[in-house]
Amino acid sequence: MAEAADFQGMNPSPARRWLRRTGTLLAGAPLLAGVLQLPASPAAHAAQPAAVADATGSGGVDISLDSLTPSAPTEDDTITVSGSVTNKGKQTVTGAHVGLRVGPSLQGRVAIDDAEKRTGFELGPDPLEIGGKYVEKFSKLAAGVSQHFSISVPVKELNLDSDGVYQLGVSLTGRTAAQPWDQVLGIERTFLPWQPGAADTKTKTTYLWPLVSTVHLRAETGSDAQQTPVFQNDDLAKEISPGGRLDQLLSLGSDLDVTWVLDPDLLASVDAMTRSYQIKNGDTTTAGKNQAVAKAWLDKLEKTVVDKEVVALPFADPDLASLAHNGKDVTGSLSHLKDATDVASTTVQTILHVKPNTDFAWPAEGAVDPSIVKVATSAGADKVIARSDSLRETGGLTYTPTAARPIGGGTTAVVADSRLSTAFEGDMAKADSSTLAVQEFLAQSLMVDLQEPSKQRSIVVAPQRMPSVSQAQTMATAVRALQDGNWSESQNLSAAAKAKPDPSATTKVPSASSYPSSLRKQELPRSAFEQIQTTQKTLDNFKVILTDKSRVVTPFGRAIDRGMSTSWRGRGAQGDTFRDGVESYLEDLTGLVKLIDKSDAKLSGRSATIPVTVQNNLVQGVHHLVLRLTSQQPTRLKIGDDAFDERPIQVAGEHSQSVKFTTSAKANGPVTVFAQLFTDDGQAYGPPVKFEVKVTEITPTVMLVIGGGVLLLVLAGFRMYTQRKRAAARQAEEEQEDTPDTEGDTDGGAEGLTGVNKDAEGTVDTTEDTERSKDGPDGESTTESGADDPEHPSDPTPDTAPESTDPSGTGERVDR
Repeated sequence: MAEAADFQGMNPSPARRWLRRTGTLLAGAPLLAGVLQLPASPAAHAAQPAAVADATGSGGVDISLDSLTPSAPTEDDTITVSGSVTNKGKQTVTGAHVGLRVGPSLQGRVAIDDAEKRTGFELGPDPLEIGGKYVEKFSKLAAGVSQHFSISVPVKELNLDSDGVYQLGVSLTGRTAAQPWDQVLGIERTFLPWQPGAADTKTKTTYLWPLVSTVHLRAETGSDAQQTPVFQNDDLAKEISPGGRLDQLLSLGSDLDVTWVLDPDLLASVDAMTRSYQIKNGDTTTAGKNQAVAKAWLDKLEKTVVDKEVVALPFADPDLASLAHNGKDVTGSLSHLKDATDVASTTVQTILHVKPNTDFAWPAEGAVDPSIVKVATSAGADKVIARSDSLRETGGLTYTPTAARPIGGGTTAVVADSRLSTAFEGDMAKADSSTLAVQEFLAQSLMVDLQEPSKQRSIVVAPQRMPSVSQAQTMATAVRALQDGNWSESQNLSAAAKAKPDPSATTKVPSASSYPSSLRKQELPRSAFEQIQTTQKTLDNFKVILTDKSRVVTPFGRAIDRGMSTSWRGRGAQGDTFRDGVESYLEDLTGLVKLIDKSDAKLSGRSATIPVTVQNNLVQGVHHLVLRLTSQQPTRLKIGDDAFDERPIQVAGEHSQSVKFTTSAKANGPVTVFAQLFTDDGQAYGPPVKFEVKVTEITPTVMLVIGGGVLLLVLAGFRMYTQRKRAAARQAEEEQEDTPDTEGDTDGGAEGLTGVNKDAEGTVDTTEDTERSKDGPDGESTTESGADDPEHPSDPTPDTAPESTDPSGTGERVDR
């Protein structure tokens, strides 16, 4: 029993020490009976992990391992372990101390997995405490209280033997009132990679460093010449500002030898922020103010990647698995992937002035099946970044093979190591979690090298697409320690893909049934791709009529790419809202070119013209449009020479154009007429405009009335002619009578010249002719009717109808 207690690193209790001093001298049943009444041995309690929690009432003691430096020590180093202990129970712990326990080296990667899963203290698997001066003591640890500790130990005191991965335990030993003997009340385990000298054959390690974000730009742009970009919110500015997620990723990665994986949409969005931009939240639009931040981030990124390998994902990082499972059967969906791939290289070169590698496709979490591989390579990529928990080894290999695998059809699968790739997916905000993740990452990496020390292998690490700030910081700590270690050397992704494949490694792509259901639930549904295709058809129709297609095709093409983004995984509702917004905004734009609604028209006569107006509220002109006017009853009303007529349309920006169609009536009655715009290729554009034309046929009676009116006009003209002739003769006679004789006429003075006559009684009578004479331009006499002349019975009927006092009808008058 004493040996068992020593093996656990526990100090014997007073009763135990008394038993050891007297046990060899005394014998007999009475003494044995007295001994049996002593408290139970601490070894018995220590051998039961459940007693750890019970010793303090409940919960035991929690140990947080906040730092371990150096992470991968060498022979002359001193290890410093720091952290805190917290009494989670209800009883005070006395006589406590924190110590280190270093066990034998582990054998294989599975052994690391098993050790990581262990929680409570276990007699046997957990090694002896180093003890001595390499402990930190606490006189007491009250319930609910935390205490900090820091222990430094020279590596030579750890008794590390050959190269390998060692388990390092940090434990707290103490007593409680209920169990007043030394016992392990809490333990935390981690790993200590030990490779003091350079390995004979180092593992070549590729670490992908992703700069990927969610969708930030809207499809909408300003109507100005610069097409001011509009953002959904200002979250991107927060990410690239000092201390933000993308700023941290850039700063941390700039000191590492990694392969940069970029989403061109992120670059395009930040580049858009370097100029004037707007932020639209609901109905509120504000001006963006982070141009300086955007310029600084892009400038730093450009300088960082100038000598590094840059891998460009297709624009907006399309969800390859969703496309393969739900979208490939929707007509045109695969063409969007091709467009996104084509624009990726141009975007990166334009903004960063480096030529990226576009040969790699990266499905979500590296999960693949035959359809995903087929879709991923359909746009030109010939390398697929998979993960080892998807493309699993089936050949019983005892080591981790090289990442590159030929999977047929000229395609190479670059299989990232799943343990290393997922090492930092947890909550790394706590120092304890970060420290443990770093040590496990290094341990797994060293174990890969130790599996086949003489076999050169290339390993790829593909972490989560959008690591948080704390995850990025932990990743950087681990990669820095790895690159400073003695068992690994860095290489870029292209070199890893070209490495000689391991002939024993699996090359069979798993079946569709092997695809994780958890990932399938996050995929974009088929309806998303159908909506995208509807939007594309609307765009195709719209761009035909535009004089400057780039103002619409480019922003909407990129918006369609964003609608397929992998970033919508786990955010299905937000993805739906985004795609709805793109579709709605495009419909609003197409609706700015339209026909003006017409009211019903009236047609009285054999022929007339009907005007139809096309309105263009876009800032650019439109062309390649045809306006068609169609009569639903051509036997009653013809448009042109048939049932319909067409006119080509060109309208300048923010203008309208009216087009007149010639019509001819054949019979009385209402006729339904449709006006419709078409593109040059015969596709209907916009909704038709429907109106009614009321036709009144010209009858014989109407002709007789018109003929009678013409006859009256002729008679009136003849009468006017004879009246003018008589008036001229009368004027001549008057002039002759008024001429004075040779003796002079004293009676023909001024009165005769002014037309004033004296009657017999001597009174003055002023007469006014009903017709006034005046000289024409050639000296001939012309006669005008006075405005107030009485109407003669023989005057002709007016050629216009008298004005009606009734309210006017609602019908539109047509041009005659």
